[in-house]
Amino acid sequence: MELGNYSMYADFVLLGLFSNTRFPWLLFALILLVFVISIASNTIMIILIHMDSHLHTPMYYLLSQLSLMDILYISTIVPKMLVDQIVGQRAISFAGCTSQHFIYLTLAGAEFFLLGLMSYDRYVAICNPLRYPVLMSRKVCLLIVVAAWLGGSIDGFLLTPVTMQFPFCASREINHFFCEVPALLKLSCTDTSTYETAMYVCCIMMLLIPFSVISASYTRILITVYRMNEAEGRRKAVATCSSHMVVVSLFYGAAMYTYVLPHSYHTPEKDKAVSAFYTILTPLLNPLIYSLRNKDVSRALKKTLGKCLSSGSVSTF
Repeated sequence: MELGNYSMYADFVLLGLFSNTRFPWLLFALILLVFVISIASNTIMIILIHMDSHLHTPMYYLLSQLSLMDILYISTIVPKMLVDQIVGQRAISFAGCTSQHFIYLTLAGAEFFLLGLMSYDRYVAICNPLRYPVLMSRKVCLLIVVAAWLGGSIDGFLLTPVTMQFPFCASREINHFFCEVPALLKLSCTDTSTYETAMYVCCIMMLLIPFSVISASYTRILITVYRMNEAEGRRKAVATCSSHMVVVSLFYGAAMYTYVLPHSYHTPEKDKAVSAFYTILTPLLNPLIYSLRNKDVSRALKKTLGKCLSSGSVSTF
């Protein structure tokens, strides 16, 4: 469809992360390593939680959903970026950009909601342990997961059609490594200020409400922990809560920078660096912080590896 000096459905060009670096192949190797470790660690988490009966609890069920989101999340962006660097092409079709945009928004929104709801699980477990089986029943867990996925899907279905219906000018170069909303809107030939205001309000709700729930939950947890008589239990709870809050703060903080701060604070280089953090590094950090440092998970991993090694030894005879 040709309209004036632009073609609505023409291909875009992603300038990517590698074009402005002195050592592009070193950055390529680093991102590839992060991608492989992220996929492996999150896959291991899902397998362990599925196989070990001791991990069939609400907390680990929610963590398995987080790992699934992280696998899909990083797989939506990184493989194409790496393949483009290898083959030396940066084009992405209009349909491909739209699909990437929708999947990214859905998964990011789902993860925002899930992290907020997961903090409720920890709050109940520490502050109301006797009521935990009732407050975090199988039905409640299922509702939490459905609510997270539904919330993310609504975000994708609302923002994607509006973003992609704007007319894009002759320059189709997206100064980013994936089809993110702010980078796409810069290519529009029309005034997008009204839409950006609506998106700003939407993002405030999606970011600040879950983050407020997380902050309130962990504040109550820390107050409860402070009143504990056991110093060791207090130390472990504080270490766990603080590590969780660091990751959550970085994840939400990066998203707030991208979607909430005014344009005057943004540059293409800063935008790409911040986006790289929460699209590439967060899927690596989540299993390390939330799961693999956990003693139950470590025990399950050793048990599973022991079974695999023993079965392998038996099969050799």
